Amino acid sequence: MPPSPDAMKGKVCLVTGATSGIGKATAMALAAQGATVVLGCRNREKGEAVKQEITRATGNSLLDLMVADLASIESTKKGAADFLARYPKLHVLVNQAGLYLNERVVTPEGLETIFVVNHLSYFLLTHLVLDALKAGAPSRIVNGSGGIEAAAKIDFDDLQGEKKFGPFKALAQSKLGNFLFTYELARRLEGTGVAINIMQPGGVKTELGKGQGGAFGFLMRMMRPLFSTPEQGADTLVWLASSPEVEGVTGKYFVKRKEAKSSARSHDKELAARLWKVSADLCGLKL
Repeated sequence: MPPSPDAMKGKVCLVTGATSGIGKATAMALAAQGATVVLGCRNREKGEAVKQEITRATGNSLLDLMVADLASIESTKKGAADFLARYPKLHVLVNQAGLYLNERVVTPEGLETIFVVNHLSYFLLTHLVLDALKAGAPSRIVNGSGGIEAAAKIDFDDLQGEKKFGPFKALAQSKLGNFLFTYELARRLEGTGVAINIMQPGGVKTELGKGQGGAFGFLMRMMRPLFSTPEQGADTLVWLASSPEVEGVTGKYFVKRKEAKSSARSHDKELAARLWKVSADLCGLKL
């Protein structure tokens, strides 16, 4: 039985990557449950178009935008400040923005872009809105990631790929960062009423890797007919964000609504603490 159109009424949800793919499907599903949904988007014009599309599809006009380029630390900080000026309480944060590039590209701050968008934006935005999540408790954070974390390690000697850049290595490293961050934050948030979990959707027909060459781009094109729809990919994410079944569950990894086991490395507390400190320094946060 689908959730009622009032199941999330009165709840404020912030969804990144909300103008396409899994993020858009997540925003649509939460809006269909009556939530106030803030669409995290890089482009205001595209964000407005998606906002209108979701309103038409769901009948919910309680939609807003947080305009921020998650490839820029300063833009993310500005977007979060604009959000907090309007919403002192937040009930659900969905970190779903993702990026794959075939070449090393740097952000305005001189950092490698895959690492920033896929890991640092999760770390930074979550910390910037954490007080609002605590004010809205019981609240939830859901991080979307990928199973390729099992093939990764955190290369602290070349975190930004300056010595040797490999796109798959950079992508896998960023996904491992998501897991380390999720588990570490769950430990630190114990007793606050803020739950955090991570999921991976499997192969989904999204914009990730579209237009990119190389082995990853080729693999994505070949496998695309077998991939699920964005709505199917978003199912577990929406469930973690809204279902009473997982109220209070925290620090867990889910695949297809079932708890799963991530790599041993993702549970390394010393590794997580080291990445936490490096991430805070790169973001200019004093934690």
